[in-house]
Amino acid sequence: MKVLEINGGKKLEGTVRISGSKNASVALIPAAILADSEVTICNVPEITDTDALAEILDYLGATVKRASESIVVDPSTIKNKEIPEEMSNKLRASYYFMAVLLAKFKHVEMYFPGGCAIGARPIDQTLKGFKALGATVNEEGNRYVIDAKKLTGAHVYLDMPSVGATINTMLVAVKAEGETIIENAAKEPEIVNVATFLNNMGAQITGAGTSEIRIIGVESLEGCYTEVIPDRIETGTYIIAGALMGDHLKIDNIIPEHVEMLILKMKEMGVEIEVGPDYVIVSKTANLKPVQIKTQGYPGFATDLQQPVTVLLTQCEGKSILEETVYENRFKNVPYLNDMGANIQISGNRIDIEGASNLTGCQVEATDLRAGACLVLAGLLAEETTKITNIGPVLRGYENIVEKLTDVGASIKIKEEN
Repeated sequence: MKVLEINGGKKLEGTVRISGSKNASVALIPAAILADSEVTICNVPEITDTDALAEILDYLGATVKRASESIVVDPSTIKNKEIPEEMSNKLRASYYFMAVLLAKFKHVEMYFPGGCAIGARPIDQTLKGFKALGATVNEEGNRYVIDAKKLTGAHVYLDMPSVGATINTMLVAVKAEGETIIENAAKEPEIVNVATFLNNMGAQITGAGTSEIRIIGVESLEGCYTEVIPDRIETGTYIIAGALMGDHLKIDNIIPEHVEMLILKMKEMGVEIEVGPDYVIVSKTANLKPVQIKTQGYPGFATDLQQPVTVLLTQCEGKSILEETVYENRFKNVPYLNDMGANIQISGNRIDIEGASNLTGCQVEATDLRAGACLVLAGLLAEETTKITNIGPVLRGYENIVEKLTDVGASIKIKEEN
């Protein structure tokens, strides 16, 4: 099996260049199906999630060409057929194919999407959007058959501001007759990235990035060029790495506004951080102050940074409190941090972190993507050697993480072990 081995305590200095957003790319790639001609998407991270989506496109008959940091998709030869379970369960984002195939062909057959086991991740809000626009949904166990004789614009109120449901409703609405209004829409930057892509194709979408999105359906969409925004979660992860072990570590090619809440919390802790127009420079700082953090939808503190930032909270002098409001099973990293020497108590949907703690390396497991990122950060900080098993989830979400960390001074490598 593959293991990530980290010899901790190494100073991190130099520059980390942030890749394109995973969460935007995994929506943009399926959205390419909606065009009638060739689409070029640039700044696409080379991670296993984007590979899995390209595999589904190829299976459906699209022509897919990968180059450095880009993907070119010609959807003109696509055929609508059932997406098998072994493809759909590789990642959560496979459900964007539900939306684009429904929009293009008014019929889709596929299985429940996969992804990290971080709690209940229902797709009821996505299905609510489909039904409002005129689709019928038949569930056969974990298999879905979705049909629509006609897609018609509607007023859709999401019970919660789900990113996936917002994007999926938007993807169908661009091909529905008339106007669709999505109320209580999620506001994440990735939604704006997808809306911009669709508008470049010829869609008519306004309000993306606010709680109300309006879409006027169009008959056809044409190929175009688009660029993926920088990954705000990768940005935050490396900023935290700099706060743990950095010596003027520069995190480059970023949009600082997208991680503003993390930066504000770091300043509250007392972290030495300089914010530029498209970069931050961050250094390890002594005597950090404890803080309280509550995860929320954008622009609040991102749930995807909750597990990574927990490592930094172990270094604050006193008791920090972290409340998770998005997913109910996102503390699987905590027992492993405690094994390394942290003092963290779980109480329902919150954890209490008593610091500062000295961490020592041991063998741990990446139970999900962001838990894995948390343990990588802990390994960078810890004395002695940390071995992380089940590293697949980490490679799903962080492009060239070993190379990027090695280039700035970390001692980290992938090893094969029995």
